[in-house]
Amino acid sequence: MLAVIRLILIGLFVIVASLLGILFCLIRPFHRNNVYWLGHLYSRASWILGCRLIVRHHPEAKVNVPAVFIANHQNSYDIFTLCRGVLPNTVTIGKKSLKWIPFFGQIYWLSGNILIDRENRKKAMAALKISANALNKRNTSIWMFPEGTRSYGRGLLPFKRGAFQLAQAANVPIVPVCMSTTHDKIKLNRWSNGTIIIESLPAYHLTDEQKANLKQTCEYFHAIMLEKISQLDDEVEQINQTKGQK
Repeated sequence: MLAVIRLILIGLFVIVASLLGILFCLIRPFHRNNVYWLGHLYSRASWILGCRLIVRHHPEAKVNVPAVFIANHQNSYDIFTLCRGVLPNTVTIGKKSLKWIPFFGQIYWLSGNILIDRENRKKAMAALKISANALNKRNTSIWMFPEGTRSYGRGLLPFKRGAFQLAQAANVPIVPVCMSTTHDKIKLNRWSNGTIIIESLPAYHLTDEQKANLKQTCEYFHAIMLEKISQLDDEVEQINQTKGQK
């Protein structure tokens, strides 16, 4: 019964939030802070899911702007959880096809995100130049998922090179953003689904060696994020156990 109530509430929330989002973006289309505002709006639904969000930002993540933020992409709940970790002056890169999804697609486009054609390598490279231009001339950071897709409980998937190619082309740092594991942790029939921690790490400026070997660079950042996610999972477990004892 609780799951049914939650699904209804989430559905109503998404409708209201989407209408507000479209109205907001129509008033100031493509503004560089739209994604930040919308991320915080949608993350308000975390209380419907019975989750408590803890968001921590390393001081370097706030001052090293622009930057390329890389985050782990777990499941469809990310829009209600991970979005809280987006900082001001940040946009994302998504598939061009997202533009045609009713409500969400229009919000995604109007909020200033960058749409690319992943199937066309020539257009994807052109989008890379546009993204680099946004980083430098507009002083806007870009949020990417280096795994390229949701992991759905398969752990942290191997990283693709796109985020690192962009950081190299724009000569900006990489800022990893890690969220504790949510796969199989959120049960709609359970009243409380515990704590979720989102934490941004220090800004990493790519060395000449890292720029020259992007394959190893992907593996390097993958290892950093994998270790941090494990630490966050341990911290969440301790928090949840402490709350359960009270």
